Amino acid sequence: MRLFLALNLPANVRRHCFEATGPLRQARPDARWVPEGHLHLTLKFLGEQPEGLVPSLTSAIDAIATATRPLDLALGQVGAFPTPKRPRVVYLTVAPDPKLELLHHDVEVACAALALPIEGKPFRPHVTLGRERDGAGQEERRALREAARQVRLKTLAPVASIDLMASERGPEGSRHRLVHAAPFRDR
Repeated sequence: MRLFLALNLPANVRRHCFEATGPLRQARPDARWVPEGHLHLTLKFLGEQPEGLVPSLTSAIDAIATATRPLDLALGQVGAFPTPKRPRVVYLTVAPDPKLELLHHDVEVACAALALPIEGKPFRPHVTLGRERDGAGQEERRALREAARQVRLKTLAPVASIDLMASERGPEGSRHRLVHAAPFRDR
């Protein structure tokens, strides 16, 4: 199973983000854009894992979630990895939040206890919007940068669970399936 741990955005926030980022898709229709229903913050990508890992993983995220209060993710401007001039991944920024950093740390510790690799780079919370295709020229990249300047988005996304997700590849692209939701404790 191809697995990842996510903070899924509520449907109304996904819709708002998708509508607000329309200029990006208009400027670069041939980029690989994330469907509205897949917009989320990845806490940890786990990759291909045996199905037998799921019970241990759900127990671990349940323990973390019961010790965590719901979060509000502050979504904002459009960014790009590695840089806006050479975008490979286009994303929405998520404002720094100590509670989110602590949650990510707890997830890394729990995954390390299950012998899963620890992420070797700093946690940069974001919501992926799309990926630029190989071979995009300077004009295409410029059009994307100009479209990014048109996006005006400031919204709070309340999240209430850590979600274990499966990503299933198909001819139409990846499909995400919820495997387990670990709800946060009450506020």
